[in-house]
Amino acid sequence: LSVIVGRGTWVGRGAAPSHLHASAPCCNMSSEHTLSSDAPCDPSDTANGEDEMVVTPNTVSGKIDYDKLIRDFGSQKISPELIERFERVTGKPAHPWIKRGIFFSHRDLDMILDAFAAKKPMYLYTGRGPSSEALHLGHLVPFMFTKYLQDVFQCPLVVQMTDDEKFLWKDLALDECHRLAFENAKDIIACGFDISRTLIFSDLDYIGHMYPNVVKIQKAVTYNQVKGIFGFDDSVNIGKHAFPAVQAAPSFPNSFPHVFGARVDVPCLIPCAIDQDPYFRMTRDVAPRLGYLKPALIHSKFFPALQGSSGKMSASDENSAIFCTDTPAQIATKVKTHAFSGGRQTVEEHRQMGGDLSTDIPYQWLTFFLFDDERLQAIGEEYSSGRMLSGEIKAELIKVLQPLVKQHQLARSMVTDEIVKTFMTPRRLLLS
Repeated sequence: LSVIVGRGTWVGRGAAPSHLHASAPCCNMSSEHTLSSDAPCDPSDTANGEDEMVVTPNTVSGKIDYDKLIRDFGSQKISPELIERFERVTGKPAHPWIKRGIFFSHRDLDMILDAFAAKKPMYLYTGRGPSSEALHLGHLVPFMFTKYLQDVFQCPLVVQMTDDEKFLWKDLALDECHRLAFENAKDIIACGFDISRTLIFSDLDYIGHMYPNVVKIQKAVTYNQVKGIFGFDDSVNIGKHAFPAVQAAPSFPNSFPHVFGARVDVPCLIPCAIDQDPYFRMTRDVAPRLGYLKPALIHSKFFPALQGSSGKMSASDENSAIFCTDTPAQIATKVKTHAFSGGRQTVEEHRQMGGDLSTDIPYQWLTFFLFDDERLQAIGEEYSSGRMLSGEIKAELIKVLQPLVKQHQLARSMVTDEIVKTFMTPRRLLLS
């Protein structure tokens, strides 16, 4: 299983600045090799206007239509039948985020289940782009889900820290990007990953092990293809053009010779936000030509910013997010002051019409972090009927977030530099 979650985190990870609209993915591509059905194009379906949906590895804007993303990206919806099979094959209940449709789309998840049922090894791959000291809750979502997957599949996990990418895209010194990778690793480790099955690696430190695959991928993808997939123009530095191959390489098991040796038959699952799909459509297109397995993916919806659900949280906007370093008082203030409400203008109107669950951020955040299905349903019914007011649903969210963040802070405080060095040392890992 290979999980890509969170460079910005890969569930919503801020990767390459692309101008690839969700309504027309990969349509600027022209070269000897065009992408396969993993990357359909639909140029006639592009809409204009201020609500136009744009979903790229770097930009998410407009009203997000996830069914349309499935059609345009050519992925498959996670069906009730697939969820039932997941539970039957693994012997574990599906995560609430799967049942609630937060992880909603996939590529070849059924093949991962086939491998697991046959008792074949597999691995997970996820990542983080270290550009800030503190992670926010949107960054934690993919890592929390990856922790669940590692517990279910009892498989190795590789976590890519793309300090090289952040140096290429951000106004940060190279040494600072490298330092932030080490610091961010503490937040990742605090999620509870199994040290005997987990490798966290800095691209700057580890690139030599992956480099044979990196150059193979680079040779298989043309300049025009990279421009078409990621929307690069001729003014960007050449490092940005080369980087997609670096993100693709961990999808192949022989990039980790300490773990898999020269094997190329170990399947990889990548949990990621849907905006990271362009990287892996490219990877899946290249894989058969290199004699490798296509990585499987499971896509999440976006974790909404406090101010509204049309986009992602941002580490650069302090009030758009709850950070892992926030105090209980800061959490309460942010939710009360900045969380967008689906309530009505007056109490009387709210009692009559009820709150709008589709726009109310406290309710939407509760769908992520309140795992008690009965309680979540009761809150939804109370709020949508008008019996619960906006201040009351915000109070419910605060009660959930404060212990969650406090628990993470406690776990992180126990992660020493020596523990980080152990996680980041290339070594043998326990297989599935």
